[in-house]
Amino acid sequence: MSTKRSFRVAGLFAGIGGFELGLSRAGHETVVLCENDPAAKAVLNSRFPDIDLVSDVRDLRELPTGTDMIAAGFPCQDLSQAGDTRGIEGARSGLVSEVFRLLETHDVPWLLLENVPFMLQLGRGSAMRYIVRSLEELGYSWAYRVIDARAFGRPQRRQRVYLLASREEDPAPRLFRGSVTPSAPTDHHGRACGFYWTEGVRGLGWAVGATPTIKGGSTVGIPSPPAIWMSDGAIVTPDIRDAERLQGFRADWTKPAEEVGRRGFRWKLVGNAVSVPVAKWIGERIAGPTPDRPWGQPCGLVNGSWPKAAALVQGNASVVTLSTWPVNRKQEALEEFLMYPTKSLSLRATTGFEKRLSSSTLRAPDEFRMALKKHIARMKSVVKP
Repeated sequence: MSTKRSFRVAGLFAGIGGFELGLSRAGHETVVLCENDPAAKAVLNSRFPDIDLVSDVRDLRELPTGTDMIAAGFPCQDLSQAGDTRGIEGARSGLVSEVFRLLETHDVPWLLLENVPFMLQLGRGSAMRYIVRSLEELGYSWAYRVIDARAFGRPQRRQRVYLLASREEDPAPRLFRGSVTPSAPTDHHGRACGFYWTEGVRGLGWAVGATPTIKGGSTVGIPSPPAIWMSDGAIVTPDIRDAERLQGFRADWTKPAEEVGRRGFRWKLVGNAVSVPVAKWIGERIAGPTPDRPWGQPCGLVNGSWPKAAALVQGNASVVTLSTWPVNRKQEALEEFLMYPTKSLSLRATTGFEKRLSSSTLRAPDEFRMALKKHIARMKSVVKP
């Protein structure tokens, strides 16, 4: 007879509770939260009112008795391609060392980390080497894989690194269960396509039938939503409530943040959040019985930058070939997913993007380029003289 286990989880760098909400849906219990952003704290206090909230991870000296896991989506600003790329020694991303401090002083058998895939390349993988070496010195086995949130039916192309470590067992059979061929559409005809209107020189963030990754946006509350080229030719941005839903939260999950900051700040909170469906899937994997089937075989040792999946195998960091889709849930079309009114991309934003795109060598459908020009003309016609 199969049995399920429930972990007591300490949520560090909790943001708006993506890890915690997903893990709770898989049967786990959050026993303490740690977050220093005032707007995020307002959300956590509202959505998790009965859980102790510590403001600064550096002030957290004791974990609740019986804590089974630390879950931490530690700050990505120093590791992100869109950030300042200072690396793991940056002031913000370097706070992951506080996680290791707590693991060293407490008997916590499990760890779950999340961050951006660019950390696998930055500094030829120095950030990941620091993390796994620290874990090995503390007696943990580890495994990680890049997972795309589209695998869980959400029309948002969002890839993140999820690392699972344990002192009790090899975590690889749990995290590596499932590797399917992606079924995301590639033909843009008749489908809404997402893109970054802030790009146009080095990339588009192009996503057929989905939005690109929702970004953190401005630290001062200036919203930075993705843009969408709708099937009828309109160029729009989604409502913040649909952005929350794309991340697996209910609509208006971040509304309590408006009590302490600008409404636009909610985009930063949503963009920095952990995908709830992915967290739930991982929570289900660790709650269930020990897998009785092997997950496969490594195909070499890590050398330089890190692959999309790897694990500690017989004392070596070993490459594992896996899809970024562990499952293939039915994906709802983006236009059908959106529930709330969209907003036309502003004339200034569209004009700037179209100018950058026209002067670049980036490939984009001719119909899309024409839609941009028509949108600019339409917006100009409604601008009052």
